[in-house]
Amino acid sequence: MPLIGALIKQGLKLGTRVKLRDYTPIQHQRKELRKLLRKAEDTSFGKHYGFEKMLDSRNFVRAFQQDVPVFNYNSIFQNWWHRCLAEEENVCWPGHVNYFALSSGTSESASKHIPVTNDMVKALRKASIRQIITLSKYDLPASFFEKGILWLGGSTQLNRHGGYYEGDVSGISARRVPIWFQRYYKPGKKISKEKDWNIKLEEITKQAEKWDIGIITGVPSWVQLLMEKVIERYKLKSIHEIWPNLQVVAHGGVSFEPYRKSFERFFSKPVHFIEMYPASEGFIAFQSEPNVRYMKLILNNGLFYEFVPFNDENFDANGDIVANPQTLLVNEIKEGVDYAILISTCAGAWRYMIGDVVRFVSKENCEIIISGRTKHFLSLVGEHLSVDNMNKAVEYIAQELNVEIPEYAVAGIPYEGSFAHHWFLGVNGNLDRTKAKELLDKKLKELNDDYAIERISALKEVIIDTVPAAKFYDYMSTNGRLGGQNKFPRVLKAAQLAEWKEYISK
Repeated sequence: MPLIGALIKQGLKLGTRVKLRDYTPIQHQRKELRKLLRKAEDTSFGKHYGFEKMLDSRNFVRAFQQDVPVFNYNSIFQNWWHRCLAEEENVCWPGHVNYFALSSGTSESASKHIPVTNDMVKALRKASIRQIITLSKYDLPASFFEKGILWLGGSTQLNRHGGYYEGDVSGISARRVPIWFQRYYKPGKKISKEKDWNIKLEEITKQAEKWDIGIITGVPSWVQLLMEKVIERYKLKSIHEIWPNLQVVAHGGVSFEPYRKSFERFFSKPVHFIEMYPASEGFIAFQSEPNVRYMKLILNNGLFYEFVPFNDENFDANGDIVANPQTLLVNEIKEGVDYAILISTCAGAWRYMIGDVVRFVSKENCEIIISGRTKHFLSLVGEHLSVDNMNKAVEYIAQELNVEIPEYAVAGIPYEGSFAHHWFLGVNGNLDRTKAKELLDKKLKELNDDYAIERISALKEVIIDTVPAAKFYDYMSTNGRLGGQNKFPRVLKAAQLAEWKEYISK
C-alpha cells in the first residue's frame, strides 16, 4: 500500500470527523455577517452606511438589510468599485485590491471587473480544501491520493494594470497554489500561464502520457475537448488507457446534464462526477456526498447570503430586481422554491445580486441546486450569452444589411459531437443568411468575451434560419399568448424548440 496515499486518505477521514461548534445555519451566518461588518466598518462603504452603529443595534442583521440597498454589478461598480480600479484604498474592504476577476460581459463593457481581495483568495483556498476533504467519503484506494490533479483553469499569466492584476478567477487562484499542493498540480506553472486555450490544450495533450492523473477539474466543455484531443492523438479507445487511475471529474460553471451522455464514451472504468459552485464573487457551494445531484452551501467562509423569491413581485419582465425586494435569510427559505442569491463578501460585495437562481432541496442541511439565472441567458457551454447581447447583435445585422428583423429566437443544440447555436430570425423581406451569420458571430464576439472563447472550442457552429416575422405572431396567437405582457421566448428550451420547429414546418 502506498504510504503517502494511505496517510493522506487517513488524514482526510479525520478531517471529516472533526466537530466544530454545533451552530445552526443562521447562527453561522449571523457570525459571518458580524465579522464582515466589523472588518469593513472603517471603509468608505462602511462609514457611508453606518456599520459601526449597525453593529450596536439589537438586531444588526435586520439593520443591515434595512440600511444597505440591494446592488447589481452596474450599480455597485458605478457607485463604489470603480474607485477600487482607480487604486483607491479602503473603499468597500480594508486595504488595496490587488486582483480583479474578469467575468461575463454586461451591456456597458465586454467584461465585469470583480474585486478579489487577499481575504477572498484565502477563502477560495479554504473552500477548495474543504471539498478535497470530502473525497474521504468516496470509495477510493489509498494510491489514488498520490495521483495528479489536472486543473483546467484560466491563465495564471494575469494582465497588470498599474498596481493591480486582472484575469480569470480560476487563474488568480491557481497562481497562488500552496507549496504542498504543487507536487500534485498539473499542468504545471509553465502551461498554466498560457493564455491561448488552443495552445494550452495542445501542450497538455503533448504532456498527457507523462502524467498519472487521478482528478480532472474544470468547465465540462473544456474537459470534453481535452479528452477528445488526448484520445485522438494517442489513438485510444478510452481515456483510461493513458490515465488508468482517473476516478474523479470535478466540474462547475455550467450545467453538466447536457454533457453526461457524451462523457460516458470517454471512460472504461467508473468515474465519480462531483459538482462545485465557484463564482468570481466567491466559492458558494460544493457537492459533499457521493452520488447526489445537489450541493451544500458554505456558510462560514467569508460569505453572507440573502435569498430573494424569484417571482413577479421581486423581478420585472426583463429579470431586473425591483427597488425593495423581499429578502429572506437562510432560516426563512422554503424547499422547492426558486430564489435569486444576494451575497455580501470578504471582497467588498454588499447585498450583491450575482444573477444565479437556486432551489433548496434541504433546508435543514442547506443543500441546493442551481435552477437558472435571473436574466434570460443562453449558457450551453459557458458562453453566458445574454438577451442584451442578442438584441445588440440582431440590431447590428438589421442596420448593416438594411433589413427589418423585429423578432428572433435562439436554441442551443448538439452538433457533431459538440454544440451549436440555432438562430431563427423573423424577417420582413429578404436576408442573406451567410452574411447574416458572419455579422452575428462577429458582433457577439465583440460583446461577450466568454462567447468568443467558446467559439474556438465547444461551440462549433452558428446556424441561421429565416422565418417571416408574421410567423412568430401567428404562433403566439395560436397558443393564446398574443398581446399584453406576452413575448416570444428569446431562448428556446428543448420542448419549445421541438414545438416551434414543427409549427414553422407546416
